[in-house]
Amino acid sequence: MAGRSKAAGSARRTYAAGTRRAVAKRGNGGQRSRFSAVRIMLVALMVVAGAKLVQVQWFEAPALSAAAERQRSLTIDIPAQRGSIVDRNGAKLAFSVETRTLSVNLRALHKTMDEYAKKYPDKGRNFETEVTGAAKYIAAKVPHLTTEAEQSALLHKQQSFTYLVNDVEPSVADDIVKKYAWISVEKRAKREYPGDTLASNIVGLANWRMDDPDVSKHNLHGVLGLERSRDEDLAGKPGREIVNTQNGNDNLYLPGSEHVLQAAVPGSDLELTLDSDLQFELQRQLSDYVAQSHAKGGQAVIMDAKTGEVYALADDRTFNPNDPSTVKDDLLNNRPVTTPYEPGSVNKVVTATAAIDDKIATPESTLEVPGSIKVADRTVHDAWQHGTQTFTTTGVFAKSSNVGTLELAQQVGPDRYLALLKKFGIGQKTGIGLPGESAGYVPPRDKWSASTFGNLPIGQGLSMTVVQMAGMYQAIANDGLRVEPRIVKAKKNPDGTVVPEPAPKTEQVVSPQTAKTVRDMLRSVVQNAKSPNTGTAPSAALEGYQISGKTGTGQQIDPRTKAYSSSLANITFAGILPADHPRFVVGIRLDAPDTTLPAGHSAGPLFHSIASYLSQRYQIPLSDGPSPVVPLVLS
Repeated sequence: MAGRSKAAGSARRTYAAGTRRAVAKRGNGGQRSRFSAVRIMLVALMVVAGAKLVQVQWFEAPALSAAAERQRSLTIDIPAQRGSIVDRNGAKLAFSVETRTLSVNLRALHKTMDEYAKKYPDKGRNFETEVTGAAKYIAAKVPHLTTEAEQSALLHKQQSFTYLVNDVEPSVADDIVKKYAWISVEKRAKREYPGDTLASNIVGLANWRMDDPDVSKHNLHGVLGLERSRDEDLAGKPGREIVNTQNGNDNLYLPGSEHVLQAAVPGSDLELTLDSDLQFELQRQLSDYVAQSHAKGGQAVIMDAKTGEVYALADDRTFNPNDPSTVKDDLLNNRPVTTPYEPGSVNKVVTATAAIDDKIATPESTLEVPGSIKVADRTVHDAWQHGTQTFTTTGVFAKSSNVGTLELAQQVGPDRYLALLKKFGIGQKTGIGLPGESAGYVPPRDKWSASTFGNLPIGQGLSMTVVQMAGMYQAIANDGLRVEPRIVKAKKNPDGTVVPEPAPKTEQVVSPQTAKTVRDMLRSVVQNAKSPNTGTAPSAALEGYQISGKTGTGQQIDPRTKAYSSSLANITFAGILPADHPRFVVGIRLDAPDTTLPAGHSAGPLFHSIASYLSQRYQIPLSDGPSPVVPLVLS
């Protein structure tokens, strides 16, 4: 029994061991199968990943790289420093200062705030609290530029992008962006005009022309005056730089990430012939006199008698380029060069010059002058009633006799008269270098009627600007040599080199002797002697100086009747200081003053005041002696 039990136990152990080996064998085979499957899967994944890596690295790399670059960087313009405009003494009339413009991508801001509110619902930061704080902060930092209400309205605009405020100082803009990183900054510049209205009719205006696709949107550009006509010289050339952006948002630049690709090239400075102090005084005196005379307006110019350089050019109506509210359409014309008018008797200098140059008359020769003269179907009168009187040639012009002038003009002849008128520059642009200049108007010879030559010699039926008018007297002051007027003297490049403007054109209108004779004759216009030997403008005389000049009263067309008005006139004066050694020429025009007032009847007192200032400012030496008193009317 015991033997069988042992044998049975041994058999059971043998069977169990075999069974375990069999089970283990079966289990190892299954495990190996699973490992093989995993290895195959891993190899397959590695093959796929490798293929994708090859595709990305070899075939898609340029496109992906470009996309990544676009998401993190942007190439933008660097504004160029705009050149300054200075007067003949270096005083600045216009210059630029660096500023910043703030803007915001509202769509991105909404998205960012929504995401933040979902992530941190208990922190209370959302779009409304963000923009309310920003509006308040910006207004507090730049209270002179905007208000909290304005900023709040901009930040709540129903659009994806908006500008917030311009002309922010760079350091202030940095403070704002540090506090509100979602606000973007653009580099810009602001044009400053330290004199406000001073010479604004000449200098003009420059600003950001965002509506013009042909100009850089990152540079100041001229829109009026010299700022516009010389924009190419002043503007410079913008540079280029790369900046990093925040979250791929092109409107949010990372401060300090700039990398300059091409530096900006500053613009050139312009040096003008103007004297800013004289310009200020001329504008002041002209505006005061226009107000005193109840005129619609007025223009004046002061020109160097020898060089034609314009020292001052004034319009009583102008604008302040620092204040956009004053930039109105009716104030933007530079009337001394853009607005011609019928000048009246200042144009008689053409007949006087022709009569002397052609030896038709001498200053002392006499002429029998009736009270009126008939030219074709038109009867012309003098401004005062008189019978036939004996005038000297000097007296014809000193008393401004229409009849005597026409008698001399008929001896000169229409063709010779017209040729001399053109040599004086009437009917053609002066070339002063200002935009919008008018050539005035002289009727073509083949368009003349029988009575045209009864108008032109007395300053009616043709038109000229105040600069053209002064240019005629500049020729007489300069011994017959007319010099093209100019207002830009030179250009100073960024490297410091100075490039003078091209030499002005000149034309010898008459001989030096003729010019001197006419100049001496016109001294009697300001003569104050016993009647009838008083000239038309003794109020223009300046003690210690000989003055040559000519008054004018040109009738205006009545807009209602379309005929010459008996009450509306252009009151003009052209004068030379001093007559014996000419230094300056002054031209003045008053637009329809009230001629019943003392100030409206003549521009002589205004010339006197201007000449007095000129003599003191430039310390002009006194004349060699007083002008001689000469006879004007003999009987």
